[in-house]
Amino acid sequence: MKKIDNATVQRILDAADIVEVVSDFVALKKRGANYVGLCPFHNDRSPSFYVSKSKGMCKCFSCGEGGSPVSFIMKLEQLSFTEALRYLAKKYNIEIEEREMTDEERRAENDRENMFALNDFAMRYFEKTLKETADGRDIGLSYFRYRGISDAMIEKFHLGYALEGRDALYKTAIERGYSEQYLISTGVCNRTDDGRVYDRFRGRVIYPIFTLAGKVVAFGGRTLSSEKKIAKYVNSPESDIYLKRRELYGLFQAKQAIAKAQKCILVEGYMDVISMHQAGVCNVVASSGTALTVEQVRLIKRFTSNVTLIYDSDAAGIKASLRGIELLLQDDMDIKVLLLPEGEDPDSFAQSHSSSEVEAYISEHETDFISFMASILMDGAASNPTKRAEVITRVVKTIALIPDEIKRSVYAQECSRILFMDEDVLRREIGKYYNEFRLKSREEQQRAEVFTGGSPVAQIGGPADGSGSDGEPGPTQPMQPAAQQPAGVSRHVRFLRTYEMNIARLIAKYGNYAFADGIDDDGNAVPMTVLEYIEADLAADEISFVNPDLAHFFAEARRLSRYSWDADLARRREELEGRRNQEFSAGVEAIRQKATDVGSISAMERTLRETVDTNFNRGLEEFSSSYLARQMCSSPDDIVRNLASDLVVERHILSKVHTKYAKVDTEQDLLGELVPRALHELKDAILWTRLDDTRKELAACASDYESALALMRRLQEIENARSELAKLIGDRVIAPRK
Repeated sequence: MKKIDNATVQRILDAADIVEVVSDFVALKKRGANYVGLCPFHNDRSPSFYVSKSKGMCKCFSCGEGGSPVSFIMKLEQLSFTEALRYLAKKYNIEIEEREMTDEERRAENDRENMFALNDFAMRYFEKTLKETADGRDIGLSYFRYRGISDAMIEKFHLGYALEGRDALYKTAIERGYSEQYLISTGVCNRTDDGRVYDRFRGRVIYPIFTLAGKVVAFGGRTLSSEKKIAKYVNSPESDIYLKRRELYGLFQAKQAIAKAQKCILVEGYMDVISMHQAGVCNVVASSGTALTVEQVRLIKRFTSNVTLIYDSDAAGIKASLRGIELLLQDDMDIKVLLLPEGEDPDSFAQSHSSSEVEAYISEHETDFISFMASILMDGAASNPTKRAEVITRVVKTIALIPDEIKRSVYAQECSRILFMDEDVLRREIGKYYNEFRLKSREEQQRAEVFTGGSPVAQIGGPADGSGSDGEPGPTQPMQPAAQQPAGVSRHVRFLRTYEMNIARLIAKYGNYAFADGIDDDGNAVPMTVLEYIEADLAADEISFVNPDLAHFFAEARRLSRYSWDADLARRREELEGRRNQEFSAGVEAIRQKATDVGSISAMERTLRETVDTNFNRGLEEFSSSYLARQMCSSPDDIVRNLASDLVVERHILSKVHTKYAKVDTEQDLLGELVPRALHELKDAILWTRLDDTRKELAACASDYESALALMRRLQEIENARSELAKLIGDRVIAPRK
């Protein structure tokens, strides 16, 4: 197996635009210099997901998820680091150059990638079978033609056909080098008790199911046989890459249309989706015949809060699906329902009407869900007091799920009219159930926190990326608390974490930025980066991080800051020089077209030269200051990547109103003060832990005069050292406390 080489990784990271990447999954709105949207990682009801184009980072300030384009794709699509890079390379049309993987890297390769590769092969096999075999054309393609499906839709949804043969796909896959293990684990094939393997989908038309990122995760197969003993539909079983409750058929093809229309139309089956798309209504997805799940609701809400559900006239089917719809209301989504004419379903209706007719019918006939639900349930219950009471209770409980108080009030008023009930009675009951739901939700959240509460990091390090045959260095091994650390510090790991985190934050944000001058062996001034300064200062006092994850983070920062820095800086300098020359040439041309005398031309060219030089220097400064942040936020190491993402993203930036007429110092401008101060505060905190330990020792040996005297002298030394640090730290007068 092969691994993406470092140069290609860097090209991918440079090309990936965080706004473009996130916009494929989340509807974003501009807010100041940033973009905001509903977080795709939790049940977000108000926009808390911020995206910074300038920093190339995203962050949810509610659940804390986010990161670089790579980490965003990894978390959202549950991909490995390599899979996420391949996704971005495909998005930006970057040709991937690879090197041979080491034995260790081969062992660490995730089975998920092989399962996705197998599914992709199976999809292409089914497509080829549909178009290039006699049975595929005569049976599968004829069926799609009979259903009115065009070649464009067959191509768009990658429809296919599986031959009747017992093991046609299995034999072809084995011949192509695919493992039987993945044929079974993906569910493309089955194994009998006596060990024989056969194709799962034989004799069926195939509907591939895609993730949001466009990876084939499963298949649905429909039989064309009229035998009653044969199941009409067969679907892929759940696996390591496929959970049915997390997927919606057609969402990959519909996501852009949903975001643009700010509405998602929900239907039941594969053909409903395909026919609606063919009719030009592309914001359509299907739950594939199952009730909606929480995960599917959240998938939809990434793009819109407006959902229209299309039903045929089957009342029993509508009543059975109400439970899933209640989940939409609980997520504060605006739900409308459309009932099709008698005898029609979305497939047949879309086939017999034009795009404009379908859209017009939806617009004219969709109604709000609560009113629709009350009317449907009351059908046949009006003359039965017991059933009527049950219907009213169910409607009341459904309204109580809605978080917005105004919406609850409006629905109470409307249902009072439909159900012939006193509005005040309905309001009281709605309020009672609303409070019950809130209490239950709070209790469930508290139970979840008990089981998933914070705990010390048990294992440091992420996916292996060790040294290969080409000499490429891998991540450093986890660092343990140093042996030379002052006695007793290990008891205060949690207390010291705040101070170590502050230093780690400065490293992550500005590590390769030259903020001060150092003196070399010859007495010459040389630029010193933030990381170099911190590294030298800690080494001088023999201090190392005592939190294992932060120690590992610091070691990896040191490696990444040096690994390809010179080559990356040279490449960036070359790009900026090319841009500077281009800007200067264009500016000179414009000046000579406007200016009329030599003196004006010379003066304007001097000003132009100063401007392009300033832009060049600013570009280099921005590159160096954010270099380490980009590297660490896109690291394959889970600990490093997650810590960096948490440390570098800021929710608020200073408004341009404050900087338009006056120079306001930024944190970067103040690094000359902030970096030494952070180091002094860490040292002071370490001294405080020593002071605390010494006092405990003194209390324990009060009867031993000599030992007590020695401990008191040590206390005085520590206090003197803290006094000296206090002069450097400045205005802090309150001692640190645990």
